[in-house]
Amino acid sequence: MNIAELVEKVNGKTVVDKPGAEVRAAYAGDLLSDVMGHCGEDSVLITIQNHLNTIAVCTLCGAEIIVICHDRPVPDDMAAAAERENVAIVTTALSQFEVSVALASLPPSAK
Repeated sequence: MNIAELVEKVNGKTVVDKPGAEVRAAYAGDLLSDVMGHCGEDSVLITIQNHLNTIAVCTLCGAEIIVICHDRPVPDDMAAAAERENVAIVTTALSQFEVSVALASLPPSAK
């Protein structure tokens, strides 16, 4: 699924774009140590964690796109790090459960 398709499915807004971003799996989680251990490459991370450490975790595990739920704002330092590290950020008013359901065509992420 490419980023445009993902944005449409979650009724989201692209905050940091990554043209050509494609995801093949999804992982939902807020405990970043758990995300590091279980979120695989080419995944979308569904979370409420809107801070700089989320970008670091995504670069470690290879996640391409982060979906920030509940319309949480993306701080400037997080957006700057995402641009530097080539990680897309999408925001949505939906909950993590609602985003997971919307992206149910993707298999669960596995490491």
